[in-house]
Amino acid sequence: MHKSSAFSGVELSGFRGGAKEEKVEMLDFVSLSDETNVRLFRKGSYPPLRGTMLDLDGRDFALYTRGSVDFFETYPGGYVPRPLLFRCDQVEESPRTLAREILALTKMDWNRTRFDGRTPLTIKAARSVGNVLRYVPEEQREIADSYAHYM
Repeated sequence: MHKSSAFSGVELSGFRGGAKEEKVEMLDFVSLSDETNVRLFRKGSYPPLRGTMLDLDGRDFALYTRGSVDFFETYPGGYVPRPLLFRCDQVEESPRTLAREILALTKMDWNRTRFDGRTPLTIKAARSVGNVLRYVPEEQREIADSYAHYM
């Protein structure tokens, strides 16, 4: 499970309780953030390769979800890529496995032709739903205004 803010103790406890009830055996709680000042430089004239990961402190990792691509022998973007920060709040999988999953989720926006979105589709979709729901007027609450309705 991932989200764009850190998991609180109450959230972790609640999710663990629900997972136990539903007999979910493995849980990974990962928080993602666009906010990082970490930048990597690669020898040569192109940015780091897509998928490059830097371990910051054993819990926080910088992951280049956009970057140079060996197959194209270039960087297909117009701007210098910034890494995505991910924090392993409570995980059972290795950070490398989690990074692979995050990278896979950045390729799943089938409404665009990009193969390397910056953020995973799950976060992107949640932000899109939130952007629409904030314009629902108070007097029109018959429209489902709960994010869970759109999941």
